[in-house]
Amino acid sequence: MVRTYEEAVAWIHGRLRLGMKPGLKRMEWMMEQLGHPERRVRAVHIGGTNGKGSTVAYLRSILQAAGYSVGTFTSPYVEQFNERISINGEPISDQEIVELVRVIQPLADELEQTEFGGPTEFEVITAMMLYYFGKQNIQDIVLVEVGLGGRLDSTNIIYPLLSVITNVSYDHMNILGDTLGQIAAEKAGIIKSGVPLVTAVKEPEAWEVIAKTAAERKAKTYRLGVDFTVSERQATVEGEQFSLVTPFAEYRDLRIQMPGAHQVDNAAVAVMAAELLRLGYSFLIEPEHIADGLATAAWPGRFERVSGKPLIILDGAHNEAGIRALVETVRAHYPDKRVHVLFAALTDKPLERMIRQLDELADTITFTTFDFPRAAAAEQLYALSSHRHKATVHRWKKWIGEQKTRLSAQEMLLITGSLYFISEVKKSLCKKNLLSTTSMKWYNEDKEK
Repeated sequence: MVRTYEEAVAWIHGRLRLGMKPGLKRMEWMMEQLGHPERRVRAVHIGGTNGKGSTVAYLRSILQAAGYSVGTFTSPYVEQFNERISINGEPISDQEIVELVRVIQPLADELEQTEFGGPTEFEVITAMMLYYFGKQNIQDIVLVEVGLGGRLDSTNIIYPLLSVITNVSYDHMNILGDTLGQIAAEKAGIIKSGVPLVTAVKEPEAWEVIAKTAAERKAKTYRLGVDFTVSERQATVEGEQFSLVTPFAEYRDLRIQMPGAHQVDNAAVAVMAAELLRLGYSFLIEPEHIADGLATAAWPGRFERVSGKPLIILDGAHNEAGIRALVETVRAHYPDKRVHVLFAALTDKPLERMIRQLDELADTITFTTFDFPRAAAAEQLYALSSHRHKATVHRWKKWIGEQKTRLSAQEMLLITGSLYFISEVKKSLCKKNLLSTTSMKWYNEDKEK
């Protein structure tokens, strides 16, 4: 039995040896043993290829502005493992992690002896979250982010108030399928009978699958661009401004601080979800709660400005669609800056297509690697680039420190490619106190919300 926080986290991460084992049998078994805590969790289930974390942040912020206590389950973490299970944006304590592992560890050991085999790391964390929010610390609502796919994801054990599918694009194709239709079928697995669905899916091939699944399950669907629409979008110094019309209300001049057209889509989806909670489940959410919630929402590692002078931005764009959105955002908000890119990524991503887009954006591009099982070698990434000014670096911490002293006011450093890498960079910058005062203030304020 674990005694310390370090032992608890080591045990959880030790489950990585089991890899990914799609399916819900192990989750069903654990929920049965725990007395079905998942049935006591009032949840919104949020899936999709990109934008899940940001959509969680917007919806959480709206609900908090309305006075509700909001649990969240997200992945991966940026600075601290505990972030994955949070209340009102505040990670649960080290001691609570220890207590949850003490509950789940004996079940994992017992399950290992059955025909189902031992639970994976993500299954263990999901079980911890459901036990915590279903038995130990029940919240007004819990926003549950899908881990991978949807249909066979361990979070799909819940029966939510609402389902959300942000978008569908190419990612994890070795698991989810080679076509948008196949990937959409996996994402659509979170659609439940009679449970409303909010989505920003645009691609016809993906939408056809989702619409068919929703119709079969009699899930009323609200689609961005059809049932609720954004207008008057414009980039601002602080982020984005836009107006929104839903079937139930009209909102003028909404503001968000996370830049990018894709973030406007995520925010619009969160507003639509908030409206459905208000109308369908009597959540007392007023227009000012929506405006205030959107304006204050933030999410680390998503076009996060960690330094203003010089300008350094971290963005966990980890697939083709994410990189495309990142490139568009840089061009919209910093059209006159010379862009220096530092890129590290995982081997199971469409690396060539991702790098091709960055080649077109960057004035210089530098490739590196980091300590992670699936991290691509810097030389592998370098070989995929056709940029005239490309390089590799292995001591990226030292390299970032040097760049910070060299960058002029006309330049920016963009660090991207993997959320896991961004997490390592963020921790390094905090440790060396290389974050600007304004960035640290922003980050700490966000943690306190």
